[in-house]
Amino acid sequence: MWGASRGGAAALLGLLLVLSVRSGGASKASAGLVTCGSVLKLLNTYHRVRLHSHDIKYGSGSGQQSVTGVEASDDANSYWRIRGGSEGGCPRGLPVRCGQAVRLTHVLTGKNLHTHHFPSPLSNNQEVSAFGEDGEGDDLDLWTVRCSGQHWEREASVRFQHVGTSVFLSVTGEQYGNPIRGQHEVNGMSSANAHNTWKAMEGIFIKAGADPSTGHDEL
Repeated sequence: MWGASRGGAAALLGLLLVLSVRSGGASKASAGLVTCGSVLKLLNTYHRVRLHSHDIKYGSGSGQQSVTGVEASDDANSYWRIRGGSEGGCPRGLPVRCGQAVRLTHVLTGKNLHTHHFPSPLSNNQEVSAFGEDGEGDDLDLWTVRCSGQHWEREASVRFQHVGTSVFLSVTGEQYGNPIRGQHEVNGMSSANAHNTWKAMEGIFIKAGADPSTGHDEL
């Protein structure tokens, strides 16, 4: 458990606000790989919105915390922490492998990116929500990182395929009205396509450590 208490989340957010500009302008030499424990924003490369959540519940479907896409790059509710499954498997600083299952935990509310067999409110695809308490949810919080090569590279586009239902984390363009006017619906789609490619953006990236499979540091 990573301890996503409100006080801890506020402290982490303060650090992120200080470092986000520096991280966003990182040199090529420091760009490297996405690592376990890193906190970042994810940009949908087709619709140009960042994965976002907030303490607003769906009015239909599961009634769980809603997940949307926002155009703003400076919204604190768009930070997610990269974590392993319920039994670990993602030690801090270890590069995330292509094909590895991870959890994405929303920093400010401590809930995990989640999906299940409910229709999404606008497109009638599969609902994507945020679920759990203090980073602990269930097996439907696991997403496989689909990318080319051996590891998730910060400059590369990736997909997230849900372990339990096989859908891809997607944005299809529909926008909500009040109380989250202008925010885009995030949903699960059954096929890999342009609507479900994502790229790592602003955040704090934990320096890559030694990869047991290679025996040397990943830079």
